[in-house]
Amino acid sequence: MATFDSSSRPSGPPAPSLWPGERLGLPRSGPGSVGRPGRRLAGVAIDWSLAVGVSVIFFDYSAVANSVIFVLLQLIFIPTIGGSIGHRLVGLRVVPVLGGWIGPWRAIVRSVLLVIVLPALVWDSDQRGFHDKVAGTVLLRA
Repeated sequence: MATFDSSSRPSGPPAPSLWPGERLGLPRSGPGSVGRPGRRLAGVAIDWSLAVGVSVIFFDYSAVANSVIFVLLQLIFIPTIGGSIGHRLVGLRVVPVLGGWIGPWRAIVRSVLLVIVLPALVWDSDQRGFHDKVAGTVLLRA
């Protein structure tokens, strides 16, 4: 797992990054770099499609059931395989910024905020959505 050195950061507002993930000590591109918007959108589209499919089969499509299924998929797969099914299919993984195991609480916080949608649309210069910042996670290329 990745760990990020924050000891060399000056206090005060952080300077804008030259590339997404620079302030976190991540490479500009390639494995271990921040997942870009295209892959992120593809991953969430795959996950949402899976949730819709299950909702159609078992609940004759229900928006509430669809949202619950989406969150459950996130809660099951992020801590176990390092990302949702969609993340893994598009070559992404979710890791904690401070290293270690992602654990269930990060997956819960991240997933609930993601289903609200708005937090996922608010990004910083490292392309981390508010849902990732609150959960202490970053979405990386595998």
